[in-house]
Amino acid sequence: MRARTLLGGAVAMLLLTLSPPEAATQTTPDAPAGRPAAIVNLATDAGMRLVKGQWRYSDVKIVEIEHRAPGLDLRPSGPPNRTNDISPHAGAADFDDSAWAVLPASQLEARKGNGRLSFNWYRTKVTIPERVGAFDPAGSTVVFEIVVDDYAEVWVNGNLPIVLGQTGGPLIKGFNAPNRVVLGRDVRPGQQFQLAVFGMNGPLSNPPGNFIWVRSATLDFYRPDQAGRGQPVPTAVIRRDPALDDIIPASARIEKLADGFLFTEGPVWVPRTATTDGYLLFSDPNANTIYRWTPDGQVSVFRTKSGYTGVDVGEYGQPGSNGLTLDREGRLTINEHGNRRVTRLEKTGALTVLADRYEGKRLNSPNDLVYRSDGALYFTDPPFGLPKFVDDPRKELPFSGVFCLINGDLKLVSTDLSGPNGIAFSPDERYLYVGNWDLKKKVVMRYEVRPDGTLANGEVFFDMTGAPGEDAIDGI
Repeated sequence: MRARTLLGGAVAMLLLTLSPPEAATQTTPDAPAGRPAAIVNLATDAGMRLVKGQWRYSDVKIVEIEHRAPGLDLRPSGPPNRTNDISPHAGAADFDDSAWAVLPASQLEARKGNGRLSFNWYRTKVTIPERVGAFDPAGSTVVFEIVVDDYAEVWVNGNLPIVLGQTGGPLIKGFNAPNRVVLGRDVRPGQQFQLAVFGMNGPLSNPPGNFIWVRSATLDFYRPDQAGRGQPVPTAVIRRDPALDDIIPASARIEKLADGFLFTEGPVWVPRTATTDGYLLFSDPNANTIYRWTPDGQVSVFRTKSGYTGVDVGEYGQPGSNGLTLDREGRLTINEHGNRRVTRLEKTGALTVLADRYEGKRLNSPNDLVYRSDGALYFTDPPFGLPKFVDDPRKELPFSGVFCLINGDLKLVSTDLSGPNGIAFSPDERYLYVGNWDLKKKVVMRYEVRPDGTLANGEVFFDMTGAPGEDAIDGI
């Protein structure tokens, strides 16, 4: 069990580790970091014998097929048309490549394809050996690295995980750049991985006269202490109630996964799906960016200009997105500071505005948000995203509110706090908790939640006004 968290207002991404970690630490989209303990060269016959593998090769044809134009749903549901596809589609784990030509590992550098706009496939199955030289691979992390001249995409066991902003890994990294994909952690001898590499000649917009070939291909083995630990952060957990041990074990520690951000907010974990591995999204409102972090240590830009594109963006301290969460369908919901609205990113890539005005007046700068299990959306709306905060002339609402969007109706459900910020439900959803960022009233409020979305019987759940320092309550 483990819990990941970003400290609101901090500039480092932190991981609260509740069991032996499995995530690599670095800020570049290559993982794990450091020198491997052992390498198997898949471009040699000896290396392929060690992993009981055999390369097979096929050219790819561009074929014309029947398709449909975009429909009103932005999907291929419109009028029939014709487009191009590739043949064969050989990424699936169970694809039968037995009729393909065997390509000796020593010939991976042979020029393939027909030149100009051309594509191809390289496929092999590798088995984790009992030993790699003197190294025992049991329990290690294994990374497949391949450099294809000019571009490549890598399928592992029939999967090609893709997500917005992804650079490298299984997708195109760059011109003659290495694709690095974590095959597995805590691997065991005898474990097998099916690899399918789609090669491309490039640049695609200016197809060259040369051909496709493999510059290098390796399996890199990292010991658990190399590929699984972040930078420890000195931490003291004050335990005034033994019940805390059921939530945060005594062995818990905090690790830094990445740094170099301006201001981190709004973390949300996106669960693994059939086509995409799990990953963490978080906002940098100062940089106007949503970043993506994956357990293999990759950090990439998921969405740029995440909260504002106005000409006066230079006046804003935090123009970008803040709170992020997922709805019942897994769609990302975003609080946009500069645009002063709440939006939802659809599966088609379109952006839907859920709320931007209350009774005809613009919202302040939506901060944090949470869904109830029935789809009702609650969010806080302090003025902290405006350039001059409370005194900003652009401010239209005379209060800072907590809102509920339910069945298409935007309801103002609380004006108790001057700086409503973090927001969360109790596990049974009977209560809603709201933190207040106000140095004169550092409190967490608790409200009873009614079926119609309104709140009742608000009371102070926790008061830390007497705590020293210029800090109040942020995320919950």
